[in-house]
Amino acid sequence: MSGSEFLLTAFNGLSFAGLLFLVASGFTLIFSLMGVLNLAHGTFYLWGGYLGLVTLGATGSWLLALLVGALGVALGGGVLERLVFRRVRGMELPEVLLSVGISLVLADLALAQFGGDSLTMAPPGALQGSVALGDLVVPRFRLAVIVAAVLVIAGLVLLLKRTRVGAIIRAGVDDEEMLDALGVNIRRVAAAVFVLGAALAGASGVVGGVFFGLYPGADAEMLLFALVVVVVGGLGSVAGAVVGSVVVGLVYSFGVVLAPDLLYFVLFGPMLLVLVLRPRGIMGGRL
Repeated sequence: MSGSEFLLTAFNGLSFAGLLFLVASGFTLIFSLMGVLNLAHGTFYLWGGYLGLVTLGATGSWLLALLVGALGVALGGGVLERLVFRRVRGMELPEVLLSVGISLVLADLALAQFGGDSLTMAPPGALQGSVALGDLVVPRFRLAVIVAAVLVIAGLVLLLKRTRVGAIIRAGVDDEEMLDALGVNIRRVAAAVFVLGAALAGASGVVGGVFFGLYPGADAEMLLFALVVVVVGGLGSVAGAVVGSVVVGLVYSFGVVLAPDLLYFVLFGPMLLVLVLRPRGIMGGRL
């Protein structure tokens, strides 16, 4: 592998890591406060992509497609949290089974509505084509995804570390009963976090529609990637989601180039190593 090929592969890995973070950050936020391992998160991703695709076809506006994908899934997630997840909160097995059932139902609805063909989304006009970074020529859209992921990371850090809402969220993670005794409505906080996580999943589905297209099974694939990210980085940790996304994105990108026949072994090998040496993940599962 030449130097330019190495840099391009690393860039592709980082851009994929940006997409993975958008998915995994919502997943880990929901788990942090609610303790819900939401296995329907991948379907949130898929439906966000489909909503964005329909909006893009109807309006021609990529920004509007991104907003509709995020807000549409956020609304649906809020309804599910209120009507379903809140009723079984604290019961681990019912939560997991319900999320799996919701995932299957939503996936079948998507298949019935949009068919089984792979559908692709074009990037926004301003982000089409390539741009030179020194001697390296990279796609504009992938570069924009990295920048967007960095902005989302900064926004989440500010929210969690510098605002009263973030302090309440972190307190709810550490001692929910004490927070409830102080008069904070923890159910509303949990619902808001669930909606935020769903919105991130919906937005990432629109971005993923440009990366890989939208097709039946994309939800399961992205959920699998998100699970690897949070296991490697630390379930319940935003910093862990960052580290896990970078590790998985780079490993996947180099694995595709260097060992495509052993891709899943290369991908799951680091996860197995982390589970053996550090079961709570690299960052220890803290917000």
